[in-house]
Amino acid sequence: MDGTISLGIWDSNDKLVRVLHREAKIDSFTIDENSLKTTWDGKNDSGEDLPAGKYRARGYLVAKLKVEDLGKVDSLPADATDHISVKLVTNPLSNDTRAVMEITVGFDDTGTSLETMDHLPLATVRPFYNVSRIKMVKTSEKAVDIWLDEEQNEAPNLEHLRVSGIDKMMAFDCGFFELK
Repeated sequence: MDGTISLGIWDSNDKLVRVLHREAKIDSFTIDENSLKTTWDGKNDSGEDLPAGKYRARGYLVAKLKVEDLGKVDSLPADATDHISVKLVTNPLSNDTRAVMEITVGFDDTGTSLETMDHLPLATVRPFYNVSRIKMVKTSEKAVDIWLDEEQNEAPNLEHLRVSGIDKMMAFDCGFFELK
């Protein structure tokens, strides 16, 4: 499966402490016989050294998504929520059945992205956008509709997007390791 890779580091409390790769191409990694390699400097996202302890690396391969701008709307649908469940592609390197994960939409200074519930960005759906609220509705196993609200003068300014290809994501777990 072609796509981009997002990889994070979690501490022993299962808190995301570092986004190591965000939507990285495969050439961002060192390619070995049966693996991709990368390094981590032991720092969190703020550049601070993390304490010695047990950490875990895991990530997602996300195929190219199709993002359609459906224009502006005046209101949200009644069933809009802040997250949805997505069935993942089975990882051929694990014995897991087809996993399900919850995803949401987040935003930061780089844009609006689909992300895991613990805030690992998976795929940018819109470059920077001054967002105050996001809602979503799963329209099929393959697509989600997203509403981005940019409130101006207390009147909603809802941008409606459809993101297709959400069924083309695969999880991988790099395991635990000790930071000394």
